[in-house]
Amino acid sequence: MKYIIDTNSKIPAYLQLYQFFRDDIVQGIYPYKSKLPSKRTTCAETGLSPITVEHSYDLLIEEGYVESRERSGYFVVFQATDGFASYKISEHVNKNLRYSKPHTSVNYPFTSLAKAMRKVINDFEEDILERSPNSGCSELRKEISLYLARSRGIYASPEQIIIGSGSEYLYSLISSLLGHNNIIAIESPSYKQIEQVYNALNINYVKLKLGNDGIDSSELWNCNANILHVSPYRSFPSGVSASASKKHEYLSWANDKGNYIIEDDFESEFSISKKPEETLFATTKLNNVIYLNTFSKTISSALRVGYMVLPTNLVPIYKEKLGFYSCTVPTYIQYVIAELISNGDFERHINRVRRKKRLKTLD
Repeated sequence: MKYIIDTNSKIPAYLQLYQFFRDDIVQGIYPYKSKLPSKRTTCAETGLSPITVEHSYDLLIEEGYVESRERSGYFVVFQATDGFASYKISEHVNKNLRYSKPHTSVNYPFTSLAKAMRKVINDFEEDILERSPNSGCSELRKEISLYLARSRGIYASPEQIIIGSGSEYLYSLISSLLGHNNIIAIESPSYKQIEQVYNALNINYVKLKLGNDGIDSSELWNCNANILHVSPYRSFPSGVSASASKKHEYLSWANDKGNYIIEDDFESEFSISKKPEETLFATTKLNNVIYLNTFSKTISSALRVGYMVLPTNLVPIYKEKLGFYSCTVPTYIQYVIAELISNGDFERHINRVRRKKRLKTLD
């Protein structure tokens, strides 16, 4: 083991160690069914405390890379060599991270929201009545870009971000961007508005059955779709979350066939995991994932604000084909959300909710 922990890094030591192990597992240095070094050995070779090392191992378990076997140690359950995931839920894994009920509504603190609204009116005055740029206000796109980088490991320029009034509107934009002649694979069961949008646009789609850790492998690899629309964090209404193996299988499918993935990351901010959920967009090494999210759960569904992050190769195509579309979110609302993100209220709210949910699971 040659893991060197950077004590001057802003990334906590336990996350650095987790990332070292995760990358080596994905690259096959620790192959499927192999045993990781014991916590004692890892402590001795990295100079980290037992608590820090245990925290890293717990994250590997939560993400589905390894499992803990009593009196035996930690064993790799991730495999991506043949593109078919064989991961099965272990009795040692917190099943709530793989399969759980959708969250109930989370109320954003009204006083914080009202304060941001007043500040925007005072700061921007009549400018809140100006028409938004077609892709969205630069202030909001910039804040989303910074937020995604520090909280999700997604590094995308503001130019890659498109603001729109909710998921359904963004689904239709993506369909027009990629072309209506495609066949889209969706999860079964899936969020009903996904089917409704594709039906309204006369787009062909196929339903792929969900297993306990994501879409069934045989259905995925045997379908004739060239776009995959998934919700890896928590599919609605089933509550199924994709394991680490399954996420890499989705990317293998896209890479091998030259296809695109639409990653619908709804509600993932409220994961009870000790670290933010890994996204397909941040994991892929190719420009083949379109990332979507909204502020419906994190702030309010009444605002009707969502956004998508395009891979760099699709940005010029979007501008050419769809750049004339007007932004469907009022300028004032965009400024308010930008203010909530920039002043830290947005992330403080998310962290409060996550802490409460963790405590609730321990009760």
